[in-house]
Amino acid sequence: METKRTLRFAILAVAALGLIALACTSDDGGGSGGDTLKAVKDRGDVKCGVNDAVPGFGFLQPDGSFAGFDVDFCRAIAAAVFGDATKVEYVPLTAAARFEALTAGEIDVLIRNTTWTASRDADLAAAFTVTTFYDGQGMMVRANSGIQTLQDMENATICVLQGTTTELNLEDRFSSGGIPYTPLTFADNETLEQAFSQERCDGWTSDKSQLASRRSAYPAEAGGPDSLTILAETFSKEPLGPATLDGDSPWFDVVNWVVIGMMTADELGVTSANVATMAANPPSPDVARLLGLAVGDTPATDFGLGLPADFMQKVLAQVGNYDEVYERNITPIGLQRAGTLNASWRAGGLIYAPPMR
Repeated sequence: METKRTLRFAILAVAALGLIALACTSDDGGGSGGDTLKAVKDRGDVKCGVNDAVPGFGFLQPDGSFAGFDVDFCRAIAAAVFGDATKVEYVPLTAAARFEALTAGEIDVLIRNTTWTASRDADLAAAFTVTTFYDGQGMMVRANSGIQTLQDMENATICVLQGTTTELNLEDRFSSGGIPYTPLTFADNETLEQAFSQERCDGWTSDKSQLASRRSAYPAEAGGPDSLTILAETFSKEPLGPATLDGDSPWFDVVNWVVIGMMTADELGVTSANVATMAANPPSPDVARLLGLAVGDTPATDFGLGLPADFMQKVLAQVGNYDEVYERNITPIGLQRAGTLNASWRAGGLIYAPPMR
């Protein structure tokens, strides 16, 4: 009898511990029971980790506001959740601090020209959405340096951001090519650019998009954009896109499908200029579904995202589709979309949206 009573108490204790663990998982905002979407709605804004010093992607304008390709995706998420693209708190982060900020819950989403890798996906508990920009690492040198290829950089000193895949790729490429070099690492682009302009290093390596960005804004007193050259070789794959904390599927789905919706709108020709007209008279079932409208006798599709059915109307009206965001931010720094990996799949690129239905 005593044995049975002891066993019964043991079973009840295990069950109680299981319930406590489940409750803790559900309330802490992280793990498999995380509820970032609810926290965001309750707080009234999206905390978005961004860059503040990369023109075209994430940077501070003279009036103190944030702008850029990545910043526009932050705005799009806010438009989807709140119907108001201004409901964003931008959190500037260094490359070294960005994942710590995500895991600590200091931000809801990281949209800071961040490369999707296996170790970041698994070890750093980051869940990467669909890629928004296909990039690759390159090298920028002074135009009068005489350097034409990476092989010309034997014994060169190269400026690189610490705590990045860029630093690792540099070592891989130069070691495998038998090219001796000296890395000079920095925590942020400002101090790196200062060192480069002081000719403390012979080359500056980063994603080619970042190099183009910094080149476009290179100060006249240092020689201006024409004083710099980006070498032709691309020596890595850098798929960039938003990342959320692992284990929070509802919030991940919101971020992911907002981005996909913007790509879908690009494919279907729905823009900020015509979205109201399209909503009033959808030209196809696909457009109707994208905009949260009924298709014939079939009610508007509920995608199960916890958002209003017409959330993409708000996104498109206030931010625009993928192409609009690209043309507004990336084209001005000298990176045309046509003919690149970031062109639509219809034009030979890799921007391809899963069906929204």
